[in-house]
Amino acid sequence: MRAVCLSLAVAAVIVALPGCSLSSRTTRAASLKSEKERKPAPEFALKDANGHTVHLSDYKGKVILLDFWATWCGPCKIEIPWFKDFERENKDKGFAVLGVAMDQDGWDVVKPFAHQLGINYRIVMGDDSIAELYGGVEALPTTFLIDREGRIASVHVGLTSKRDFEDGIKELLQTSAGASVAAVARPE
Repeated sequence: MRAVCLSLAVAAVIVALPGCSLSSRTTRAASLKSEKERKPAPEFALKDANGHTVHLSDYKGKVILLDFWATWCGPCKIEIPWFKDFERENKDKGFAVLGVAMDQDGWDVVKPFAHQLGINYRIVMGDDSIAELYGGVEALPTTFLIDREGRIASVHVGLTSKRDFEDGIKELLQTSAGASVAAVARPE
C-alpha cells in the first residue's frame, strides 16, 4: 500500500510540475523536424565549471542534447538522471549532453548540486542573453536536440518523457551514421 501511495505521489508531482516557469505555456514535446525544417543552432561561448570557454562548435559532428535547467527546477531534477544515462550509453557513438545552468547564484549553487547528483556531462553557466539567443527560453527545462550538422532537430519545453528523448537521440544517431556511410560509399 505504501508503494502505491508513493507511486501516486510521484505521478502527481510529475503532472503538477510540467515545467518551471512564470508563463502559462504548457509542456510541449516535439518529434524531430524534417531536414528542411531544421535551422542552425546559435553559436555561443560560455564558461564551464573549470573556467574554460565552451563553444557549441566544439561539438561539431556530434549529436547534442542541449539542456537549459536550474538547481531549483523540480522537472529538471527528474530529467538529469536520464541525461546521465544518455551520456554514458552514447558518448562513444558521437553524442554529447551539454547542460546550460540558468541559476542566478551561479557556480556557488551549481557545483555542489552537480557533485551531489554525480552529473557526468559538461555544464556551462547560462544567462538571459543565451536564453534569448535560443528563442527566448521561458520555461525550464527547455531541451534542444541538435543534429551532427549543428541544426536544431527538436525542442522540448517542460518535463518530457525519457522515451521521447531516447527516440530522438536514436534516430539522429542512426540517420547521421547512415548519411555518413552513404556519403563514403557513393562512387565518384
